[in-house]
Amino acid sequence: MSTTVNFDAAGRCEALLRISPELSRHRSVADLIHVLADRLHAVVPFDYLAVVLYEEAGEQMRLIILEPASLPRPPRYTMPVAAGGPAARVWQSQESTVIDIPETGELVPALDYIRSLGQKVTCWLPLTTVHRRLGVLTFGSAFANHYPKDAVAFMEQVASHVAIALDNAINFDRARQFSAELGVERDRLRLLLEIGNLLITHLEYGSLLKAISDALRDVVAHEYVSVAVHDEKVKGFRVPFASEEGRGLTRTEIIWPMDRSPAGAAFQKRVTLLFDRTEIDGFAAQGTIGLPKSAQRLCCLPLVARHGPVGTLNVASAAPDAFSNSDLDLLDRLATQIAVVVENALAYHALAERHEHLLEEKHYLEDEIRLEHEFGEIVGKSAPLKRVLQTVKTVAPTDATVLILGETGTGKELIARAIHRLSTRSQRTFVRLSAAALPTSLLESELFGYEKGAFTGAAGSKVGRLEVADGGTLFLDEVGDLPLEVQPKLLRVLQEREFERLGSTKTRHADVRIIAATSRDLDQMVADDSFRSDLFYRLNVFPIRVPALRERKDDIPALARYFTERVAKRMHRPVPTIPPPTLQALQAWQWPGNIRELENVIERAMILSSGPMLQVPEQDLRSRERSPAAAKPTTLREMERESIIRALRESGGVVGGPSGAAARLGLKRTTLQSMMQKLGISRPPYTG
Repeated sequence: MSTTVNFDAAGRCEALLRISPELSRHRSVADLIHVLADRLHAVVPFDYLAVVLYEEAGEQMRLIILEPASLPRPPRYTMPVAAGGPAARVWQSQESTVIDIPETGELVPALDYIRSLGQKVTCWLPLTTVHRRLGVLTFGSAFANHYPKDAVAFMEQVASHVAIALDNAINFDRARQFSAELGVERDRLRLLLEIGNLLITHLEYGSLLKAISDALRDVVAHEYVSVAVHDEKVKGFRVPFASEEGRGLTRTEIIWPMDRSPAGAAFQKRVTLLFDRTEIDGFAAQGTIGLPKSAQRLCCLPLVARHGPVGTLNVASAAPDAFSNSDLDLLDRLATQIAVVVENALAYHALAERHEHLLEEKHYLEDEIRLEHEFGEIVGKSAPLKRVLQTVKTVAPTDATVLILGETGTGKELIARAIHRLSTRSQRTFVRLSAAALPTSLLESELFGYEKGAFTGAAGSKVGRLEVADGGTLFLDEVGDLPLEVQPKLLRVLQEREFERLGSTKTRHADVRIIAATSRDLDQMVADDSFRSDLFYRLNVFPIRVPALRERKDDIPALARYFTERVAKRMHRPVPTIPPPTLQALQAWQWPGNIRELENVIERAMILSSGPMLQVPEQDLRSRERSPAAAKPTTLREMERESIIRALRESGGVVGGPSGAAARLGLKRTTLQSMMQKLGISRPPYTG
């Protein structure tokens, strides 16, 4: 029953915020609309809510959901698009419309039915995604003047969310249907194999061909048998294995061209063809490679499966008069069975690849959930940070490549995650890869993936981070450490969205947004020829510089409290108070290790504090306080040098380890060593 509601901006926003996550959790269309109807009553008055979908097969609009379920059913559920009607017009024009329902007079069937429900006004909204026009969302009220422009504008926003969720639900239903069809196909395959009593235990091409050859030996004389699988990418056939009597199985894959090959002729004509030795020799050498020289007769049978031809069965004999009519009848029946085997193998391979992709994505998403829980907040309200966040809001919806610049430990990954969350790809995967964390060989295989046998130890194929991030965002951290030999491949991804796995010639496509980050000076690296200029320009479409912690000291108190609360929760301890002198000392420090260094200092203090007050070790406080009489460094280089020397002195010259200078500064050991080399700092035994 419609009621009068306070339809204000705050109510709309709150309702939309509640609706969006609800929609994402429901896969069936019925559940989606039920949740929508339940949630919208608080802000939009309506007595019915319905979804009308466009069906391409019949060029018609079909009512699929009507809420509440207690309403009387309409006399017709479908209406041809050509017949007009409000649903068809809104679907075609893609413009929302509000229609007043007169109490009397002739109306089109849809509006006449709505009038029979006692409605006075009805609203129609297009359900459209970037991929397609799905249909129309419609609702109505028994009270006139219930749908002003602001109400319709809000419902248009709701409709855009519903369209995405509806598209996902439809795709899920289709995927489930496809999976069911594959299951039926597999069952049919098992039945065919049992009836034929041939290929029950032979799952690989090699054993499959031997089974065929063994079965044919007593009834069809032959010296050679092969199965050629059609592959559009090579414009011909792949022959994974070929068997030859007395010589075992060949293991080298053969490529036969579509034109100028016996298999191609049978495949294109879709009829069984016989060739004698003279005709075999008349084809190009590439089209008969692998056939035994002793073969005097060749029979090529097209393998036609449910969805069309998939390849050919090829049998050769040394007898010039081989393959009688009865032999050909038997081979035809066998070809029918093998066609199903090959089609099922191709479908299974595609499903296996999809399963592998989803499995890898699941692992990444599990990691992402943990990371989101642990690092999902950007803390601070300083002016420099606000400027960065405003820039993030500007670039996030554009899908442009972003280059995040900043010192180590400034939170570049958090900025990348914020861009992803605010983008149109937020519902897809955020995948990260650090170019500094892996050697070149592993970096390339992690980024692009690899096929079985691509290198020693590659016992199976692996999906790369690019494929896992398809449709989402790939975050390349420390891109300045990307090896020169990998840079052209990344450039191709940015330019063409194409790549190949290691050990494969198959070109793959990835719809991925690239966000890169680095703490290095890429301009100088380009000048030094250690980073490709063309890759730099592709990455540097929209640069964002993340300020160092010393540039946003107003945020240090909030960050210190945030880390204190988080560490206390992890340690199952009460949250201690941070004394003002401690906060002042923390704000006085230059923080060469940035936020990571601050986090480490807070964690050490939490371990050492036993009372209600956070106690930073005195030596840490003294080392971080600025003495008025002390000479202040005048440049960033001098400040970095001074802080590193102080940390080395405190650690007794030890760089790595839990008590080393790198840990004290909140840096990686390799990062600190690089900074020491750049600043000309040797490592004598610092003891005082």
